[in-house]
Amino acid sequence: MRSRYDDPSFDDAAHPLPRLGGPTFALRFRAARLIWMTSWRLLAAWTPAPLHRWRNLILRCFGAQLHPSAIVYGSASIWWPANLIMDRHASLGPGAICYNVAPVTLGPFANVSQRAHLCTASHNIQESAFTLIARPIVLQANCWIAAEAFVGPGVNVGEGAVLGARGVSVKPLEAWTVYAGNPAKPVGKRNTSAGIS
Repeated sequence: MRSRYDDPSFDDAAHPLPRLGGPTFALRFRAARLIWMTSWRLLAAWTPAPLHRWRNLILRCFGAQLHPSAIVYGSASIWWPANLIMDRHASLGPGAICYNVAPVTLGPFANVSQRAHLCTASHNIQESAFTLIARPIVLQANCWIAAEAFVGPGVNVGEGAVLGARGVSVKPLEAWTVYAGNPAKPVGKRNTSAGIS
């Protein structure tokens, strides 16, 4: 069966796909993201660790919903602030990547360590259009995403759960359970008294 892209009369320029260099997002949104990225680099990325309130102010100006005690490090990468929700004492550590095409929610005392990756989006590999698909990530209270771990689209991390360093999770993590590996598997239980209410 011939694809429309095998037809020489098909005008790629009029119907560009992401795989052919076409944009996934509208020009207006891409311009807004450019303003966001420039603002973060100029006003926040270089700031010393203690200036959390200043960085929170900048994030709020772009639509983030942050509790005053939330902590975001300057070296963290946030794709779109309006899709970021952080409850009290939640933390995005140094070099953390928050690719929040869909909403990312961090509950109270949720901790994302250095260079961990929260990724809400992927592509539909069964379509020629390679369509972007996005699903929200929720990190419940007192959970810990350890250094360089990866959390995929649609994952709900249960209260008090731990994803060990460099672990990879594309499925929900049960509350008060410790996970490790790629793919992440349960390796133990966590004492519920380790939580802070």
